[in-house]
Amino acid sequence: MERRPRRFGFLERTAEVFDLPADALAGLPKLELVGDGELRVENHKGILAYGREEIHISGGVYLIKVMGQELELRAMTGLELLITGKISQITLA
Repeated sequence: MERRPRRFGFLERTAEVFDLPADALAGLPKLELVGDGELRVENHKGILAYGREEIHISGGVYLIKVMGQELELRAMTGLELLITGKISQITLA
């Protein structure tokens, strides 16, 4: 069986032409975890639930669940948020 080369979609081609990351162009969330004490989320769509042990974030097509202890929303803008505390689990649904 012959394998065909993968066809890129419009967003992937556009990202390649303009040398941009495809996730930013597609509006997908970008998560950056620093150790177990700091999580940055870019391209979020808002906070859905907030507590000291669990925070739910809308990532557009994903629901991002952050679990841990003493969680705190330290900063939030329209595009990025920062969560600190003892992060034990992150799930995408």
